[in-house]
Amino acid sequence: MLVTEKGQVTIPKHIRQAAGVAPGSEVSFSLAGGKIVITPVGTAVKGDRRAKLRAAAARVRRSMSPEFQQLGADEIMNFLRGDEPAPSASARRGRR
Repeated sequence: MLVTEKGQVTIPKHIRQAAGVAPGSEVSFSLAGGKIVITPVGTAVKGDRRAKLRAAAARVRRSMSPEFQQLGADEIMNFLRGDEPAPSASARRGRR
């Protein structure tokens, strides 16, 4: 494997997967007996991103008017695209 002028290398995919290293993951470097050791640091990034996305979605939903808080994602997207008018909250409750 070739080291670039900036000191960069590509970690092979099978090693990244086995170590749980995803894009955005943090790693640390150390020396052990003349060998370079790369160690994943902290928790899995994917789970952290999903938790942050859920929290952001919850904040957005709370900021919506009560009629829109009752709508599902598809209904909101259809409304935003102009495909159909947003159903009222009472109409939605009747469909369940």
